[in-house]
Parts: sequence; C-alpha cells; structure tokens
Amino acid sequence: MNDISLHIIDVIQNSVYADATLITLLIDEDINRNVLVVEIGDNGRGMTQEQVNRLGDPFFTSRTTRKVGMGIPLFRQAAEQAGGELVVNSSVGCGCVVRAVFEHDNIDRPPLGDVANSFVLMVAANPELDFVLEYRYNGDVYIFDTREVKEVLEGLPLNDPSVIRMLTDMVRTNVDDLKADGTVD
Repeated sequence: MNDISLHIIDVIQNSVYADATLITLLIDEDINRNVLVVEIGDNGRGMTQEQVNRLGDPFFTSRTTRKVGMGIPLFRQAAEQAGGELVVNSSVGCGCVVRAVFEHDNIDRPPLGDVANSFVLMVAANPELDFVLEYRYNGDVYIFDTREVKEVLEGLPLNDPSVIRMLTDMVRTNVDDLKADGTVD
C-alpha cells in the first residue's frame, strides 16, 4: 500500500467485519521523540490468541469472502521497514487493538496519506457505527467523535454528500491547524 491511510482503511474494515459498534483511531506524531503511532481499536467480537498468532500468515483470514489476509502482514512490514513494529492485542468478546509504531523520519516510512479523507470515508460507509479520531501532534490533541457530530446534525445522515464534504474539510483543517500550531523544540 502506498500510504499509511490505506492500511487504516483496511484495519477499520476488519473492525466493521468483526461487528464493532465503536471504532477508534489514534494518530500520534511526536517529532521530538521521532515517533509516529497509528492505533486502531474496536469493541468487536475479538480474536482468540491462536488467531492473533496467525495474523502474520498472509494465507490466513477469518473472512469467508476471500482466501488471503494480506492487510496485517503488509502493515507490519511497513512499520518494521521504518524502524518500528506492529502489535495486535485482542481477546474474544473484548475487541481488538492494532498498534503500529514508525520512526517518524525514517526514509522507508510510507507517507501518512490523507487521514481526514480515509477516516471520513469509513464514517460515511458505516454511518450507524460510532467513530472517534484522536490526532496528537507534539502533545497537542484534536478529537473528532461521531457521537457528538450526530447530535449536532440532528438526524442529517453522516453519509449525505454535503456532510461528507463538510466533515472531511473540518477534520483536515483541524489537523492542519494542530500541526501549524505545534512547536518543535
């Protein structure tokens, strides 16, 4: 995959498949510590330890719609090539957390990509679910929570084209402002 946001979409789709009702995305860019963390969590049905252990096998998937599961192995490879790691924590009935850590300035780190567009795309494709994006940049934080947005929209669906555009612009602007205000010592 060309950028990290495509990995994010893939993992979120896995969360949807696992019947999650709440999906969280944490992006933590800490330039001072030279770290980029991407963490996707859900409250879905979770996996057994045996399933977690098999996630590195590209020919393992719990989905019935396909015979291969390349998403996690490719995400892990991207993190490891950039001096980091990927860890999956899950247990049956308790959901799943996928955490990828990258050296921020590593020449082999894929670009982050358009997180705002990728995240809102997943929100719009699954408007019945709740999503939270927490974006941290050098300790400053921006949080986007669809539960709050749904209250403000008073019934206007999250997958309405005008809402999608507005949400994408809002998330992108807030993340850009967060980064512009962030200072590097």
